[in-house]
Amino acid sequence: MPEYRKDPITNRWVIISSERSNRPIEKIIPNVEKFDFCPFDQGNENLTPPEVLAFKPEKSKPNDENWWLRVVPNKFPAVTKDIPPNLNSNGIYFSVDGYGYHEVIIETPNHDSKIAYMNYSEVEEIVWAYLNRFNDIKKDKKIKYIQIFKNYGRSAGASLSHPHSQLIATPIIPIFIEDEIKGAKKFYNIKNKCIFCSIIEQEKNENIRIVEENDTFLSLEPFAPRFPYETWIIQKKHNSNFGSINSKDVKDFSSILKNTLLRLNVLLGDIPYNYMIHTSPFDILNNSYYHWHLEIIPRLTNAAGFEWGSGFFINSVSPEVAARNLKILEEGLL
Repeated sequence: MPEYRKDPITNRWVIISSERSNRPIEKIIPNVEKFDFCPFDQGNENLTPPEVLAFKPEKSKPNDENWWLRVVPNKFPAVTKDIPPNLNSNGIYFSVDGYGYHEVIIETPNHDSKIAYMNYSEVEEIVWAYLNRFNDIKKDKKIKYIQIFKNYGRSAGASLSHPHSQLIATPIIPIFIEDEIKGAKKFYNIKNKCIFCSIIEQEKNENIRIVEENDTFLSLEPFAPRFPYETWIIQKKHNSNFGSINSKDVKDFSSILKNTLLRLNVLLGDIPYNYMIHTSPFDILNNSYYHWHLEIIPRLTNAAGFEWGSGFFINSVSPEVAARNLKILEEGLL
């Protein structure tokens, strides 16, 4: 039976309708085009902008091929450090010059690797790279927010198949983050408690939407997911600032991220997906009401006219069914 569900953070409504899963849909295109030549491959370092970070043996030269992870500016950036973020106005219209950082994290020299099948230590290195760039860029007082994200697969926005993720740092706080913070702050003002901490408490009590748990993180299907198999990874202790996680956190976060992507891959196949880290903006990095987390969006469906016109997302897989399907894979998988 169809059901309306309300997201407790943003107050966004979704429709859970399992009947929609019976519709005829075109086959998902799982991956990007394969090319004989890739600028991210080892030995092609001269084809990217100079690296801003590289994990490599000591005494290696900058931009040589002795690396196991590189971070480089995006060759085709959405924003640039070459112009200051000046505010412009023209009557009722406002704009800001496109200042910011757009970088690519090249996750491994192995062109055909996937996070789901990497060693745990390799995934840890990716997270350490995220942290390094996050904490370095936040020194720029003109920047208010960093979005760290991964596009996997052509229909998820990836233009190259070599394993990589990206970050874009902007002088403007994204509206989705503002909406989450606004909802979290409203809940805190009423309950004197973080909404995400309350979600964790209820999910652990009910134990019907949790996919996996370790010492410091939960992987779960949110109560009101916009998309089939939308999955969140949340730190169990309150923490609003992704940039403050410690070595134990990195280890546990990397482990549950890899395992969750592996579960999705085994259950659903080599599907396109996006993941995004949501954290507090730099001017309120450490606070009592917001909670950093990672959201994984498998690209199994596309928003259509009703979704764009109304703001209601229609999801054909309930989070309870999704969690059960993902948990059932545990034996012999991890």
